[in-house]
Amino acid sequence: MTIIILTIALALLFDFLNGQHDAGNAVATSIATRALSPMAALVIAAVCNFAAFLVFGLHVAGMIGGGIVSQALMGPQVVLAALISAIIWNTFTLRFGIPSSSSHALIGGIIGSGIAAGGLGAIHWKSIAIIASAIVISPAVGMVVSMTVFLLASWIFQKGRPRTVTEGFKRLQIVTCALLSLSHGGNDAQKTMGLIAALLFSQGYLGNTFHVPLWVVLACQTAIAAGTLLGGQRVVGTMGRKITAIKPVQGACADIGSTLALSVATFMGVPVSSTHTITGGIIGAGASRRMSAVRWHVTRTIVVAWFLTIPAAAAVGFVCLKLVALF
Repeated sequence: MTIIILTIALALLFDFLNGQHDAGNAVATSIATRALSPMAALVIAAVCNFAAFLVFGLHVAGMIGGGIVSQALMGPQVVLAALISAIIWNTFTLRFGIPSSSSHALIGGIIGSGIAAGGLGAIHWKSIAIIASAIVISPAVGMVVSMTVFLLASWIFQKGRPRTVTEGFKRLQIVTCALLSLSHGGNDAQKTMGLIAALLFSQGYLGNTFHVPLWVVLACQTAIAAGTLLGGQRVVGTMGRKITAIKPVQGACADIGSTLALSVATFMGVPVSSTHTITGGIIGAGASRRMSAVRWHVTRTIVVAWFLTIPAAAAVGFVCLKLVALF
């Protein structure tokens, strides 16, 4: 019981850090364009993060809870090792302002600890293939949609007064920031829900049917919302200013593309990365003006971090499981 309580507490800590780490993603464009002050943006994001469970189902939680590693192996040691490895990776990337994926850090940790516990056969590789595909598809969708929306908006408002158009899109960004935060909370908080539910199920606390108890849902949504309130100012800087110069029109279009991609993935039960998806949206909005508007050397650094996250976190998770098993 002690290790179960400790593991659940660590899972909620991960959700808190996830909110802190990824808060910059959801509010980056609205802060960079000064559509919202940092505090106002983070408050909106936190409220929407918490309310996400009222909009989205728990499909992503089901994928995390039983779609990656065999449920029989999802005991306290495997879950604890996965969480420790994800927290280590998140802390490292947050320290250096690298917008890596908390989602893929957790998935990598689950894979690594699962392999350490049950070998390669314990992993559901079809699910891993779906998640790996989403690494490419989710930012691509965000990029294409944001680019399309920007070009459409440019055509519709080409005769409008620049100041009026800018002010209108600043107001729109308040809405798009809220929607993006809602979709972010819907996908990211469910990952920890799935882990906690898998832990409880493996120990016989959920009966014969896997499900996510309401108290787990509320605890995870509260933790990610609390983390969001503290924000991630370094990641805000990378996402909102270093990739491309963002104006209200581009910011709103980037948010719309990212929201659509995240929402579809959440309803489909695919645990995607909000960092990847929002980066794709920002790149699409910037490139729709001209390709040179995107600072591609920054983008390359982010992409490298994307593809390193799962294997790096998996290696840490493997080692963590071996160390946890000693105690």
